[in-house]
Parts: sequence; C-alpha cells; structure tokens
Amino acid sequence: MGVVTINDLTFTHEGSETGPSLVDINLDIERGEFVSIIGANGAGKTSLCNAIRGFIPHLFKGELTGEVRIDGQPVTEESFPELARQVGFVFQNPFTQMTGTTTTVYDELAYGLGNLGVPRDEMRRRVDAMVDMAHLEPLVERHPFQLSGGQQQRVALASILVMGQPILVIDEPTSQLDPKSTDDIFELIENMKDRGITIVLVEHKMEHVARYSDRVILMDDARIVAEGTPAEVFNDPRTEALGTRLPQPLFVARALRERGLPVTGRELTLEELVEHLRAGAINGKEGR
Repeated sequence: MGVVTINDLTFTHEGSETGPSLVDINLDIERGEFVSIIGANGAGKTSLCNAIRGFIPHLFKGELTGEVRIDGQPVTEESFPELARQVGFVFQNPFTQMTGTTTTVYDELAYGLGNLGVPRDEMRRRVDAMVDMAHLEPLVERHPFQLSGGQQQRVALASILVMGQPILVIDEPTSQLDPKSTDDIFELIENMKDRGITIVLVEHKMEHVARYSDRVILMDDARIVAEGTPAEVFNDPRTEALGTRLPQPLFVARALRERGLPVTGRELTLEELVEHLRAGAINGKEGR
C-alpha cells in the first residue's frame, strides 16, 4: 500500500447539475514518488487534489463513495488539522495561499509554524533554511503583496514547504509565470523530491511534466484514462486526442525520425534528442 491510496472513489458535489467530479478513481502513490496529473480543463484534476488533501469531504460536501487513505488512514476518520500536518497544499493563485496578516516574507514563512506550536528557536532555524533553499534572501523584509507574481508563488510554495509535511499536493503553480520563474519553482519542487517528499502535481507546462515526473496520470471526464511513465503517457494516442498539449521536443523528435535521423521519435526532452543524435552519429562513423 502506498502513502496515498484511493479505492473506487466517486464524488458528486452537493447540488451539482453537471454530474460527478470524480468517477471510479483507483490510485496508489508510493512514498517519495513524483506524480503529475494532466488533462483538459474540467477533467477532474483539481477535484482529485481536493480529495487527497481532504477538502473532500471535510470542506466540500456531496455524495461520496469509495475512500482515500493517507498512510493507511481513511481521510474521513482524520480531522482536518491532522490531515494538514501530513499533506501540504499549494494553490494555483498565490493570493489564496497568503495569510494577509503578515508584513514581511519572513513572517509569512513563520506563520504556519507558529500555528503548529513549533518552538521559536526551531521555527527560526527552519525559516532560515527555507529562505536559503528558495533563494528568498533579497525578499525577506518585503511585504508579500508587493512582490511580483513569480516571487509571490515562490513565497507561497516556500511557506508550505517549511511546514515539513511528507506529502505535497501542488495545483498548477506556474500557470501565470514566465519561463525563469517556472524553472525556479520546479527547482524548488525537485529539491523536495530529492529529500523524499511525495509530490502530487497538476501542471499544464508539459515539458516540465515530462522532465521531472516519475509517473503521469491522464484524466478525462472525471476519470483516470491512462497512467504510466511520461514516455508511455505522452506517446499514448489518447493523450493528444483528449486535448492535452504534448511536450514540444516530442514533435521535433517525430519530425527528425521522419527525415531518417537516428532518434526513436519518442524523445520528450531536448537532452534525450541530443543524446540519441550524438550516439547515432558516433555509431554511423564507427560503421564506415
């Protein structure tokens, strides 16, 4: 059994006129795994995140069958504060994440630890370490609402990471960010993965999904329709047919293969393409 286990989960929001938000979801996520959830708008991605975080059924009411277990314990049997100690949640909009009661970035990072009753010395140690890890040194005395969008999202993510939950659910953290800010966010997320944190990510920038994920979950119409390694899912014809944008290097790889170049046509990153082209060139020379 994984650290997150979902069995036969179906959920319909109270008063919904559009049908279930989740249908027959079965999913097992291992400790330390990096899982990305992809799919078109309205596919059920955020609802799945809400179920893992315990927002369903603690905050969002409706008809629920099946179960979600966190480390073996059903979320229905855990209080919302207890779940918050196990699962961190990063919202798409950093304004949603900000407390609105702090005047500096440093205090924003310390706020959640204070709510958990972390001793002051330990709180300072953890915040200082997170400031260094997230490269927030120039921002610590700034007001959170005076930062750029990319800076706010980095602070919002850091304010959750500093809490130390073993599972992180992150809902489209880069949707409004430029390429540099996106890279900064993924560098921070990868750092958490390297520390053994379990990552569940909803993301629409498929080049980053392909590069960082251990496993990809494709959703459509409230159901999981495909899952596997990034290569398996992005090369599954259903992925593109259901309106999900494929990583750009995959199109380049297909075009190069059609022109007879030594690639598989399944490469998802530029590094893979370069590696295969270089290996093909070396093998070609050796064969002469």
